[in-house]
Amino acid sequence: MVVTALAVTSLTGCFRKKKYENPISKDTQQPDKVLFDKAVKDIERGRYEVARITLNTLMNTYDTSEFLAKAKLAIADSWMREGGSNGMAQAEAEYKDFILFYPTMEESAEAQQKVCMIHYKQMEKPDRDDRHAYKSEEECRTLLTQFPNSKFAPQTQQLLRNIQEVMAEKEFRVGTFYNTKGSNPAASNRLQTVVDQWPLFSKADEDLWLLADSYTKMGPRFKAKAGQAYQRLVRDYPLSVYAKAATEKLKDIEMQVPEADPVSVARMKYEAENRAKPSMLHNTLGVFSKSPDVLAAAKSGSPAMEQMKPSIPASVPMPLGVASGVNDVGGQVLTGASDLEKKDDARLSAQTPGGTGSATPAPAAAAAPTVPDAAAAAPTAPDAAAAAAATPLPTNRQGVPVNAKKAKKEKKTKVKN
Repeated sequence: MVVTALAVTSLTGCFRKKKYENPISKDTQQPDKVLFDKAVKDIERGRYEVARITLNTLMNTYDTSEFLAKAKLAIADSWMREGGSNGMAQAEAEYKDFILFYPTMEESAEAQQKVCMIHYKQMEKPDRDDRHAYKSEEECRTLLTQFPNSKFAPQTQQLLRNIQEVMAEKEFRVGTFYNTKGSNPAASNRLQTVVDQWPLFSKADEDLWLLADSYTKMGPRFKAKAGQAYQRLVRDYPLSVYAKAATEKLKDIEMQVPEADPVSVARMKYEAENRAKPSMLHNTLGVFSKSPDVLAAAKSGSPAMEQMKPSIPASVPMPLGVASGVNDVGGQVLTGASDLEKKDDARLSAQTPGGTGSATPAPAAAAAPTVPDAAAAAPTAPDAAAAAAATPLPTNRQGVPVNAKKAKKEKKTKVKN
Protein backbone atom coordinates (compact mmCIF):
# COMPACT_ATOMS: atom_id res chain seq x y z
CA MET A 1 0.00 0.00 0.00
CA VAL A 2 2.78 2.39 0.91
CA VAL A 3 4.60 1.67 -2.36
CA THR A 4 1.40 2.18 -4.34
CA ALA A 5 0.68 5.50 -2.63
CA LEU A 6 4.22 6.72 -3.28
CA ALA A 7 3.94 5.70 -6.93
CA VAL A 8 0.62 7.53 -7.36
CA THR A 9 2.05 10.62 -5.65
CA SER A 10 5.12 10.66 -7.86
CA LEU A 11 3.08 10.18 -11.02
CA THR A 12 0.71 12.97 -9.98
CA GLY A 13 3.66 15.28 -9.43
CA CYS A 14 5.12 14.41 -12.84
CA PHE A 15 1.83 15.00 -14.65
CA ARG A 16 1.16 18.24 -12.79
CA LYS A 17 4.58 19.72 -13.51
CA LYS A 18 4.46 22.06 -16.48
CA LYS A 19 7.60 23.77 -17.69
CA TYR A 20 7.65 27.55 -17.20
CA GLU A 21 7.90 29.47 -20.48
CA ASN A 22 9.92 32.51 -19.27
CA PRO A 23 12.91 31.26 -17.24
CA ILE A 24 16.14 33.19 -16.76
CA SER A 25 18.91 31.51 -18.71
CA LYS A 26 21.71 33.39 -16.95
CA ASP A 27 23.86 30.93 -14.97
CA THR A 28 24.64 32.67 -11.69
CA GLN A 29 24.23 32.12 -7.97
CA GLN A 30 23.11 35.64 -7.09
CA PRO A 31 20.59 35.68 -4.23
CA ASP A 32 17.86 37.27 -6.36
CA LYS A 33 18.44 34.70 -9.12
CA VAL A 34 18.23 31.88 -6.57
CA LEU A 35 14.90 33.23 -5.32
CA PHE A 36 13.57 33.50 -8.88
CA ASP A 37 14.57 29.92 -9.71
CA LYS A 38 12.88 28.68 -6.54
CA ALA A 39 9.68 30.52 -7.49
CA VAL A 40 9.79 29.04 -10.99
CA LYS A 41 9.99 25.52 -9.58
CA ASP A 42 6.99 26.25 -7.36
CA ILE A 43 5.02 27.56 -10.37
CA GLU A 44 5.84 24.44 -12.38
CA ARG A 45 4.58 22.21 -9.56
CA GLY A 46 1.39 24.21 -8.98
CA ARG A 47 2.42 25.88 -5.70
CA TYR A 48 1.33 29.30 -6.90
CA GLU A 49 0.83 31.02 -3.56
CA VAL A 50 4.29 29.99 -2.37
CA ALA A 51 5.80 31.18 -5.65
CA ARG A 52 4.15 34.60 -5.35
CA ILE A 53 5.43 35.01 -1.80
CA THR A 54 8.97 34.22 -3.00
CA LEU A 55 8.71 36.63 -5.94
CA ASN A 56 7.37 39.43 -3.73
CA THR A 57 10.29 38.82 -1.35
CA LEU A 58 12.68 39.18 -4.29
CA MET A 59 11.06 42.45 -5.42
CA ASN A 60 10.95 43.98 -1.93
CA THR A 61 14.45 42.88 -0.84
CA TYR A 62 16.39 43.48 -4.07
CA ASP A 63 14.70 46.60 -5.45
CA THR A 64 17.60 47.23 -7.89
CA SER A 65 17.72 43.68 -9.21
CA GLU A 66 17.96 43.09 -12.93
CA PHE A 67 15.27 40.42 -12.56
CA LEU A 68 12.48 42.73 -11.31
CA ALA A 69 10.63 42.71 -14.63
CA LYS A 70 10.88 38.92 -14.91
CA ALA A 71 9.59 38.57 -11.35
CA LYS A 72 6.58 40.80 -12.02
CA LEU A 73 5.77 38.85 -15.18
CA ALA A 74 6.11 35.55 -13.29
CA ILE A 75 3.54 36.73 -10.72
CA ALA A 76 1.05 37.39 -13.53
CA ASP A 77 1.85 33.99 -15.07
CA SER A 78 1.21 32.26 -11.74
CA TRP A 79 -2.25 33.82 -11.51
CA MET A 80 -3.08 32.79 -15.07
CA ARG A 81 -1.96 29.21 -14.42
CA GLU A 82 -4.03 29.08 -11.26
CA GLY A 83 -7.13 29.88 -13.32
CA GLY A 84 -10.65 30.53 -12.12
CA SER A 85 -12.51 33.82 -12.39
CA ASN A 86 -10.49 35.37 -9.57
CA GLY A 87 -7.18 34.11 -10.93
CA MET A 88 -7.91 35.39 -14.44
CA ALA A 89 -8.92 38.82 -13.13
CA GLN A 90 -5.75 39.07 -11.04
CA ALA A 91 -3.63 37.93 -13.99
CA GLU A 92 -5.13 40.58 -16.26
CA ALA A 93 -4.41 43.32 -13.71
CA GLU A 94 -0.80 42.12 -13.30
CA TYR A 95 -0.22 41.96 -17.07
CA LYS A 96 -1.63 45.47 -17.48
CA ASP A 97 0.73 46.74 -14.78
CA PHE A 98 3.65 45.04 -16.48
CA ILE A 99 2.86 46.75 -19.81
CA LEU A 100 2.50 50.08 -18.01
CA PHE A 101 5.89 49.82 -16.23
CA TYR A 102 7.86 48.12 -19.03
CA PRO A 103 6.28 49.23 -22.35
CA THR A 104 9.48 48.84 -24.40
CA MET A 105 10.38 45.33 -23.31
CA GLU A 106 9.84 42.43 -25.68
CA GLU A 107 7.73 40.67 -23.04
CA SER A 108 5.13 43.48 -23.16
CA ALA A 109 3.73 42.08 -26.41
CA GLU A 110 3.55 38.66 -24.77
CA ALA A 111 1.74 40.15 -21.79
CA GLN A 112 -0.82 41.82 -24.08
CA GLN A 113 -1.30 38.56 -25.97
CA LYS A 114 -2.02 36.75 -22.70
CA VAL A 115 -4.57 39.40 -21.76
CA CYS A 116 -6.31 38.62 -25.04
CA MET A 117 -6.13 34.89 -24.27
CA ILE A 118 -7.66 35.42 -20.82
CA HIS A 119 -10.91 36.62 -22.39
CA TYR A 120 -10.64 34.30 -25.38
CA LYS A 121 -10.64 31.25 -23.11
CA GLN A 122 -13.75 32.55 -21.33
CA MET A 123 -15.62 33.29 -24.58
CA GLU A 124 -18.95 31.49 -24.88
CA LYS A 125 -21.14 30.30 -27.75
CA PRO A 126 -22.92 32.83 -30.01
CA ASP A 127 -26.29 32.37 -28.30
CA ARG A 128 -24.89 33.19 -24.85
CA ASP A 129 -23.19 36.09 -23.07
CA ASP A 130 -20.86 37.91 -25.49
CA ARG A 131 -19.01 40.26 -23.12
CA HIS A 132 -15.79 38.21 -23.24
CA ALA A 133 -15.98 38.10 -27.05
CA TYR A 134 -16.10 41.89 -27.27
CA LYS A 135 -13.37 42.27 -24.63
CA SER A 136 -11.05 39.77 -26.30
CA GLU A 137 -11.59 41.48 -29.66
CA GLU A 138 -10.63 44.81 -28.11
CA GLU A 139 -7.47 43.39 -26.50
CA CYS A 140 -6.38 41.64 -29.71
CA ARG A 141 -6.82 44.86 -31.68
CA THR A 142 -4.71 46.64 -29.06
CA LEU A 143 -1.86 44.17 -29.57
CA LEU A 144 -1.96 44.52 -33.36
CA THR A 145 -2.00 48.31 -33.02
CA GLN A 146 0.70 48.75 -30.36
CA PHE A 147 2.95 45.81 -31.31
CA PRO A 148 2.43 45.31 -35.08
CA ASN A 149 5.90 43.75 -35.60
CA SER A 150 5.71 41.35 -32.69
CA LYS A 151 6.11 37.62 -33.20
CA PHE A 152 2.68 37.23 -31.61
CA ALA A 153 0.96 39.32 -34.33
CA PRO A 154 0.16 36.45 -36.77
CA GLN A 155 -1.28 34.28 -34.00
CA THR A 156 -3.31 37.22 -32.69
CA GLN A 157 -4.69 37.90 -36.18
CA GLN A 158 -6.05 34.36 -36.31
CA LEU A 159 -7.51 34.76 -32.82
CA LEU A 160 -9.22 37.92 -34.02
CA ARG A 161 -10.71 36.08 -37.01
CA ASN A 162 -12.03 33.39 -34.66
CA ILE A 163 -13.54 35.98 -32.33
CA GLN A 164 -15.22 37.88 -35.15
CA GLU A 165 -16.61 34.61 -36.53
CA VAL A 166 -18.44 34.11 -33.22
CA MET A 167 -19.66 37.72 -33.11
CA ALA A 168 -20.88 37.60 -36.71
CA GLU A 169 -22.65 34.29 -36.07
CA LYS A 170 -24.60 35.90 -33.23
CA GLU A 171 -25.81 38.81 -35.39
CA PHE A 172 -26.51 36.47 -38.31
CA ARG A 173 -28.77 34.26 -36.20
CA VAL A 174 -30.77 37.26 -35.05
CA GLY A 175 -31.11 38.54 -38.62
CA THR A 176 -32.18 35.09 -39.85
CA PHE A 177 -34.83 34.93 -37.13
CA TYR A 178 -36.27 38.31 -38.14
CA ASN A 179 -36.23 37.31 -41.82
CA THR A 180 -38.16 34.10 -41.07
CA LYS A 181 -40.59 35.97 -38.86
CA GLY A 182 -41.29 38.57 -41.55
CA SER A 183 -39.81 41.55 -39.71
CA ASN A 184 -37.90 42.67 -42.79
CA PRO A 185 -36.64 46.10 -41.62
CA ALA A 186 -35.09 44.52 -38.51
CA ALA A 187 -33.69 41.64 -40.56
CA SER A 188 -32.10 43.92 -43.14
CA ASN A 189 -30.53 46.05 -40.40
CA ARG A 190 -28.89 43.03 -38.71
CA LEU A 191 -27.81 41.32 -41.92
CA GLN A 192 -26.38 44.53 -43.39
CA THR A 193 -24.28 45.03 -40.25
CA VAL A 194 -22.84 41.51 -40.53
CA VAL A 195 -21.65 41.82 -44.11
CA ASP A 196 -20.33 45.38 -43.65
CA GLN A 197 -18.49 44.72 -40.39
CA TRP A 198 -17.23 41.14 -40.92
CA PRO A 199 -16.78 40.35 -44.64
CA LEU A 200 -14.62 37.30 -43.73
CA PHE A 201 -17.59 35.62 -42.03
CA SER A 202 -17.97 32.04 -43.23
CA LYS A 203 -21.70 32.57 -44.01
CA ALA A 204 -21.36 36.01 -45.59
CA ASP A 205 -22.75 34.74 -48.91
CA GLU A 206 -25.87 33.37 -47.25
CA ASP A 207 -26.14 36.61 -45.29
CA LEU A 208 -26.18 38.63 -48.53
CA TRP A 209 -28.81 36.33 -50.04
CA LEU A 210 -31.13 36.81 -47.05
CA LEU A 211 -30.36 40.55 -47.02
CA ALA A 212 -31.48 40.91 -50.64
CA ASP A 213 -34.59 38.87 -49.86
CA SER A 214 -35.47 41.18 -46.95
CA TYR A 215 -35.01 44.30 -49.09
CA THR A 216 -37.15 42.78 -51.86
CA LYS A 217 -40.01 42.11 -49.44
CA MET A 218 -39.83 45.71 -48.19
CA GLY A 219 -41.25 47.02 -51.47
CA PRO A 220 -40.13 48.70 -54.72
CA ARG A 221 -38.51 51.57 -52.82
CA PHE A 222 -35.69 49.21 -51.76
CA LYS A 223 -35.20 47.55 -55.15
CA ALA A 224 -31.81 49.25 -55.59
CA LYS A 225 -30.55 48.00 -52.22
CA ALA A 226 -31.64 44.47 -53.03
CA GLY A 227 -29.79 44.68 -56.34
CA GLN A 228 -26.65 45.95 -54.58
CA ALA A 229 -26.74 42.96 -52.25
CA TYR A 230 -27.03 40.57 -55.22
CA GLN A 231 -24.19 42.35 -57.01
CA ARG A 232 -21.94 42.13 -53.99
CA LEU A 233 -22.72 38.42 -53.67
CA VAL A 234 -21.76 37.77 -57.30
CA ARG A 235 -18.64 39.94 -57.18
CA ASP A 236 -17.14 39.14 -53.74
CA TYR A 237 -18.32 35.53 -53.26
CA PRO A 238 -18.28 34.08 -56.80
CA LEU A 239 -17.81 30.45 -55.68
CA SER A 240 -20.87 30.53 -53.43
CA VAL A 241 -23.82 28.24 -54.03
CA TYR A 242 -25.98 31.39 -54.17
CA ALA A 243 -23.94 33.12 -56.92
CA LYS A 244 -25.85 31.60 -59.86
CA ALA A 245 -29.26 32.35 -58.34
CA ALA A 246 -28.14 35.92 -57.55
CA THR A 247 -27.13 36.36 -61.21
CA GLU A 248 -30.61 35.29 -62.32
CA LYS A 249 -32.18 37.72 -59.85
CA LEU A 250 -30.10 40.60 -61.25
CA LYS A 251 -31.26 39.75 -64.76
CA ASP A 252 -34.89 39.68 -63.62
CA ILE A 253 -34.68 43.15 -62.09
CA GLU A 254 -32.63 44.43 -65.08
CA MET A 255 -29.49 45.38 -63.15
CA GLN A 256 -25.91 44.93 -64.26
CA VAL A 257 -24.22 41.61 -63.40
CA PRO A 258 -20.65 42.36 -62.16
CA GLU A 259 -17.63 40.24 -62.92
CA ALA A 260 -16.12 38.04 -60.21
CA ASP A 261 -13.25 39.58 -58.26
CA PRO A 262 -10.10 37.46 -58.87
CA VAL A 263 -8.81 38.19 -55.36
CA SER A 264 -12.08 36.90 -53.90
CA VAL A 265 -11.87 33.78 -56.07
CA ALA A 266 -8.34 33.03 -54.81
CA ARG A 267 -9.35 33.66 -51.20
CA MET A 268 -12.39 31.37 -51.40
CA LYS A 269 -10.28 28.61 -52.99
CA TYR A 270 -7.71 28.93 -50.21
CA GLU A 271 -10.42 28.79 -47.53
CA ALA A 272 -11.98 25.69 -49.11
CA GLU A 273 -8.62 23.91 -49.20
CA ASN A 274 -7.54 24.82 -45.66
CA ARG A 275 -10.82 24.63 -43.75
CA ALA A 276 -10.72 21.86 -41.15
CA LYS A 277 -13.58 19.39 -41.23
CA PRO A 278 -15.14 18.58 -37.84
CA SER A 279 -14.74 15.00 -36.68
CA MET A 280 -17.52 12.86 -35.24
CA LEU A 281 -16.06 13.25 -31.75
CA HIS A 282 -15.96 17.02 -32.20
CA ASN A 283 -19.62 17.15 -33.20
CA THR A 284 -20.61 14.90 -30.29
CA LEU A 285 -18.71 16.75 -27.57
CA GLY A 286 -19.41 20.19 -29.02
CA VAL A 287 -22.96 20.07 -27.68
CA PHE A 288 -21.66 19.88 -24.11
CA SER A 289 -18.82 22.37 -24.59
CA LYS A 290 -19.08 25.92 -23.31
CA SER A 291 -16.60 27.27 -25.87
CA PRO A 292 -17.77 28.22 -29.39
CA ASP A 293 -16.91 26.26 -32.52
CA VAL A 294 -14.44 28.27 -34.63
CA LEU A 295 -13.43 25.63 -37.18
CA ALA A 296 -15.27 27.53 -39.92
CA ALA A 297 -13.42 30.81 -39.20
CA ALA A 298 -11.37 32.34 -42.01
CA LYS A 299 -7.69 31.42 -42.25
CA SER A 300 -6.67 34.37 -44.43
CA GLY A 301 -7.52 38.02 -44.94
CA SER A 302 -7.23 41.04 -42.68
CA PRO A 303 -9.71 41.03 -39.77
CA ALA A 304 -11.82 44.09 -39.06
CA MET A 305 -9.90 46.62 -36.97
CA GLU A 306 -12.81 48.96 -36.21
CA GLN A 307 -15.33 48.51 -33.45
CA MET A 308 -18.90 47.75 -34.47
CA LYS A 309 -21.11 50.83 -34.38
CA PRO A 310 -24.90 50.88 -34.08
CA SER A 311 -26.56 51.32 -37.45
CA ILE A 312 -29.83 52.90 -38.51
CA PRO A 313 -32.31 50.68 -40.41
CA ALA A 314 -32.81 51.49 -44.08
CA SER A 315 -36.55 51.96 -43.48
CA VAL A 316 -35.91 54.97 -41.21
CA PRO A 317 -35.93 58.17 -43.33
CA MET A 318 -32.78 60.25 -42.99
CA PRO A 319 -32.89 64.04 -42.51
CA LEU A 320 -32.02 66.17 -45.51
CA GLY A 321 -28.31 66.79 -45.88
CA VAL A 322 -27.32 64.00 -43.49
CA ALA A 323 -25.33 61.15 -45.03
CA SER A 324 -25.25 58.84 -42.01
CA GLY A 325 -26.79 58.55 -38.61
CA VAL A 326 -23.58 59.19 -36.68
CA ASN A 327 -22.33 62.77 -36.80
CA ASP A 328 -19.80 64.75 -34.81
CA VAL A 329 -21.02 67.75 -32.85
CA GLY A 330 -18.72 70.73 -32.63
CA GLY A 331 -18.65 73.62 -30.18
CA GLN A 332 -17.34 77.16 -30.02
CA VAL A 333 -16.50 79.38 -27.08
CA LEU A 334 -18.33 82.71 -27.29
CA THR A 335 -16.51 85.86 -26.25
CA GLY A 336 -18.20 89.19 -25.68
CA ALA A 337 -21.87 89.93 -26.28
CA SER A 338 -23.80 87.33 -28.27
CA ASP A 339 -27.16 87.30 -30.05
CA LEU A 340 -28.75 85.87 -26.92
CA GLU A 341 -28.00 89.17 -25.17
CA LYS A 342 -28.63 91.55 -28.06
CA LYS A 343 -31.88 90.21 -29.51
CA ASP A 344 -35.27 89.70 -27.88
CA ASP A 345 -36.48 86.37 -26.61
CA ALA A 346 -38.19 84.55 -29.49
CA ARG A 347 -40.53 82.78 -27.08
CA LEU A 348 -41.94 86.08 -25.84
CA SER A 349 -42.47 87.22 -29.43
CA ALA A 350 -44.47 84.06 -30.16
CA GLN A 351 -46.60 84.33 -27.03
CA THR A 352 -47.36 88.07 -27.13
CA PRO A 353 -49.70 89.29 -29.91
CA GLY A 354 -47.82 91.75 -31.99
CA GLY A 355 -44.49 90.71 -30.48
CA THR A 356 -41.93 92.89 -28.72
CA GLY A 357 -38.88 94.72 -29.83
CA SER A 358 -37.85 94.41 -33.45
CA ALA A 359 -39.90 91.26 -34.09
CA THR A 360 -43.09 92.54 -35.78
CA PRO A 361 -45.80 90.26 -37.09
CA ALA A 362 -46.62 90.17 -40.77
CA PRO A 363 -49.74 92.05 -41.88
CA ALA A 364 -52.91 90.03 -41.78
CA ALA A 365 -53.75 90.86 -45.38
CA ALA A 366 -50.41 89.60 -46.62
CA ALA A 367 -50.72 86.40 -44.59
CA ALA A 368 -54.22 85.59 -45.90
CA PRO A 369 -53.92 82.77 -48.43
CA THR A 370 -55.69 82.91 -51.73
CA VAL A 371 -58.18 80.17 -52.52
CA PRO A 372 -57.39 78.52 -55.86
CA ASP A 373 -60.18 77.41 -58.13
CA ALA A 374 -61.00 73.76 -58.71
CA ALA A 375 -59.16 73.57 -62.01
CA ALA A 376 -55.90 74.92 -60.58
CA ALA A 377 -56.11 72.64 -57.53
CA ALA A 378 -56.44 69.45 -59.55
CA PRO A 379 -53.33 67.28 -58.99
CA THR A 380 -51.33 65.82 -61.83
CA ALA A 381 -50.86 62.07 -62.27
CA PRO A 382 -47.75 60.94 -60.33
CA ASP A 383 -45.12 58.91 -62.09
CA ALA A 384 -43.79 55.53 -60.90
CA ALA A 385 -41.03 57.02 -58.72
CA ALA A 386 -43.44 59.36 -56.96
CA ALA A 387 -45.86 56.48 -56.42
CA ALA A 388 -43.09 54.39 -54.83
CA ALA A 389 -42.11 57.31 -52.61
CA ALA A 390 -45.73 57.80 -51.58
CA THR A 391 -46.09 54.23 -50.34
CA PRO A 392 -45.78 53.88 -46.55
CA LEU A 393 -42.49 52.63 -45.13
CA PRO A 394 -42.37 48.96 -44.07
CA THR A 395 -42.71 48.13 -40.39
CA ASN A 396 -41.69 45.22 -38.19
CA ARG A 397 -45.15 44.94 -36.63
CA GLN A 398 -47.32 42.33 -38.26
CA GLY A 399 -50.89 43.63 -38.77
CA VAL A 400 -53.82 41.72 -37.28
CA PRO A 401 -56.74 41.07 -39.69
CA VAL A 402 -59.94 42.95 -38.96
CA ASN A 403 -61.96 39.72 -38.76
CA ALA A 404 -59.59 38.37 -36.12
CA LYS A 405 -60.02 41.53 -34.04
CA LYS A 406 -63.81 41.29 -34.32
CA ALA A 407 -63.84 37.61 -33.35
CA LYS A 408 -61.61 38.33 -30.33
CA LYS A 409 -63.93 41.15 -29.19
CA GLU A 410 -67.03 38.95 -29.54
CA LYS A 411 -65.31 36.19 -27.56
CA LYS A 412 -64.61 38.58 -24.67
CA THR A 413 -68.26 39.74 -24.70
CA LYS A 414 -69.52 36.15 -24.49
CA VAL A 415 -67.20 35.40 -21.56
CA LYS A 416 -68.49 38.43 -19.65
CA ASN A 417 -72.14 37.49 -20.27
